[in-house]
Amino acid sequence: MEILGLTGSIGMGKSTAAGMFRHLGVPVYDADANAHRLTKPDGAAFADIAALFPDVIVDGKIDRQLLGARVFGDPAALKALEGILHPLIRAARNDFIRNCQRAGFALVVLDIPLLFETDGQKQCDNVAVVSAPGFIQKQRVMGRPGMSPQKFAEILKKQMPDREKRRKADFIIPTGLGRAVTFRVIQSIISELTHRN
Repeated sequence: MEILGLTGSIGMGKSTAAGMFRHLGVPVYDADANAHRLTKPDGAAFADIAALFPDVIVDGKIDRQLLGARVFGDPAALKALEGILHPLIRAARNDFIRNCQRAGFALVVLDIPLLFETDGQKQCDNVAVVSAPGFIQKQRVMGRPGMSPQKFAEILKKQMPDREKRRKADFIIPTGLGRAVTFRVIQSIISELTHRN
């Protein structure tokens, strides 16, 4: 079974690309969605996060915006949060891979935003990076609720530059040329990787 890491900087169209892989029958592990599940009141990380950051609990739930603001610009707090989440996320990812192997899939995708930044590429056979021109990226990101130029700049600082990600990638998925182009590139990646086995 081939494991393809899917990554890209904020606003590059990674969610759209992941949806296309799913649509074409490839199982996709979504690290962000898993983190959301873990932080829900019945999630495995909830109690530890609530104990560490009691000020982010509103109406019995973790207020994700408050949590983000709490760890934003505070490396020690961010490290503590990652210490809770990362082992649980890693375990879920390993379960996903095992289950897909048992089910006989030829290819799976690990959708991980900070793949290179967390050395996640070591668990992948290949890496695909979604990329779009900077002006399109900025347009997409600035259209998000609660986004400011300062916040966008801070997020970019934490992420490996797009050009470096593209240099490290086995495949580049363009998302600034229209959905049809993106879809065709993804189809060709799937075809190449599933015919290797």
